[in-house]
Amino acid sequence: MMRVFVYEHLSGCGATDACDELLGPGREMRDAVARDLLRAGACAVSVAAGPRAPEVPPGALALRPPAGAGAAEFVAHQARLHDRVWVIAPETGGLLAQLQRIVGAERWLGCDAATIALTSSKRATLTRVAESGVATPLAFAASPATRRWVVKPDDGAGAVATRVHNTHAAARDDVETRRQRGEAAVLEAWVAGEPLSLSLLCSAGRIELLCVNRQQLTIDAFGVLSFTGVQIDALRRDDARIDSLRAWARSLARAVPGLRGYVGIDLVWHARRGPVLIEINPRVTMAYVGLSTALHRNLAAAVLAAHRGEAVHADA
Repeated sequence: MMRVFVYEHLSGCGATDACDELLGPGREMRDAVARDLLRAGACAVSVAAGPRAPEVPPGALALRPPAGAGAAEFVAHQARLHDRVWVIAPETGGLLAQLQRIVGAERWLGCDAATIALTSSKRATLTRVAESGVATPLAFAASPATRRWVVKPDDGAGAVATRVHNTHAAARDDVETRRQRGEAAVLEAWVAGEPLSLSLLCSAGRIELLCVNRQQLTIDAFGVLSFTGVQIDALRRDDARIDSLRAWARSLARAVPGLRGYVGIDLVWHARRGPVLIEINPRVTMAYVGLSTALHRNLAAAVLAAHRGEAVHADA
């Protein structure tokens, strides 16, 4: 029986008082993956369960991090005891990349090291895909039609510390203030349109568009952007944009060939330009929660099968 370890950083051993906003979503993603793995059969599922999220789905084994153990130490130890490791962690501070190196490609269920390194920088990701002809906010920077600007951490997750400004000067001041604090921040043109996301299942030979989701965002009076939820599988099957987005996802995969497992893509559908990439999430996102049920398909089983197929091919 395959032994699979599920580690979500905030509910594992990375949660602090500053993480309350993200702890709940992290636990939801962790439990959705664990439940799918349990339903897949032939899997013994272990789940990292820190002191602020001690309950795990029935049938899973809760693993308590030792007192004082850091994420790297804990994950490294558990990786040696399991056949596969599924990590849900932010790219911030190089955390996801560090955990991938610790686990190693053979056990890692997710994107390869080079892709995680690339997508850990929003600016580097946009630059790479823009070179391949994919539309990004970089293409809107010099447009006189651009009226607003967004500033955010270059390696941030979700909408944390993201602010929208009505003038370029105010956005520049925001970036400079952050950089003086030692923070890596990026300034981008705000792209007007419908905020969407793609759920992809990726392997070396195939990119499958699972569904298109609608993101729910709010901007308060001070320009602070917040992510308030996601409507999964939001577009009707006869929506003409789906075929366009499927082809667009293949273009992204050619630009970033190391996408593996479940991947989330954030984009804006612009009235004139169509899909505009905002960022690539090389990991499970909130759109995963409830998606297997909505699609009548076990996505964790599909991720395991794709990884197994690549491993067999590599050994052939």
